[in-house]
Amino acid sequence: MAGTVFLIRLLVLAVIFVNGWTDAPNAIATAVGTGALSFRRAVALAAGCNFAGAAVSCLLFPTVAATVGQLASFSDQQSALTALCAAMLSILVWAVTAWRFGLPTSESHALLAGLSGAVLALGGQGAALHPGPWVRTLAGLLLSLPAGAAAARLCARWLSHTPHTPKTWQILAAALMALAHGAQDGQKFLALLLLADTLGGPAPAPPLALLLLTAAVMAAGTALGGRPIVEKVGCQLARLTPSDGLAADLGAGLVLAGCSVLGLPVSTTHAKVAAICGAGRRLSVEIAAQMAGVWALTFPACAALAWVFTRLMLP
Repeated sequence: MAGTVFLIRLLVLAVIFVNGWTDAPNAIATAVGTGALSFRRAVALAAGCNFAGAAVSCLLFPTVAATVGQLASFSDQQSALTALCAAMLSILVWAVTAWRFGLPTSESHALLAGLSGAVLALGGQGAALHPGPWVRTLAGLLLSLPAGAAAARLCARWLSHTPHTPKTWQILAAALMALAHGAQDGQKFLALLLLADTLGGPAPAPPLALLLLTAAVMAAGTALGGRPIVEKVGCQLARLTPSDGLAADLGAGLVLAGCSVLGLPVSTTHAKVAAICGAGRRLSVEIAAQMAGVWALTFPACAALAWVFTRLMLP
């Protein structure tokens, strides 16, 4: 049992690392695409702000973590360990596969799908999904698309009256995005790390230590850069002027920050890409269709993977 718990902890940390690697690049994509920041400086900014956002937000706005922690309940330790292991494996497989093609995925959607698939595979014996938190989480994830596009469009109209967009504004907006990403996703995966640690025995690690560990691992993943995703989102999805890039960052950052305060889990990937579509020009229909296809497949694919992994692990 101790070995299984250790494996779960490693898998959760691996998912946090991959989240920083494949999701956080969305925060800096527009700053790189408009030339406000070089790729290396943008990555350093994102890593630092992800760490700060994940560390601070969990202390100030813990409701997102609470919502994720209430998605499912388990009647015994073995069921919980099996479901968590299967869900984490499904997220890893899906996120790394999409990254290989430079396509951003929502680890938040993958998490909800993975837990759902694992619980269904347990057949209602030892596990159950809770409709309230589940629906609230799904609503927040679906809200990110229209909210991101609308907020960016409003910001773009406001900025249209500004003749010049200083690079400093773009850098600050990219920092806001990275902070908001750390705030949102840091809380989600901290909840899973807390659950895994609680299953480990009577003496779990202090929550503050796990919070800092979550922030550090996410920042380490961000430091890898995720260049294919940055190029796809920031350079190829749409033509962005400095004003467009600033509007996209402000719009998506405001959506993420607002949802964190309200306790709604929301997708950073969906909010940022929707914001670019709302603020950008000459949208690439082909790339947008590729991203939409991956997003549409995320839920059924991760749920199916988790279901298969769970069935394989059952005695």
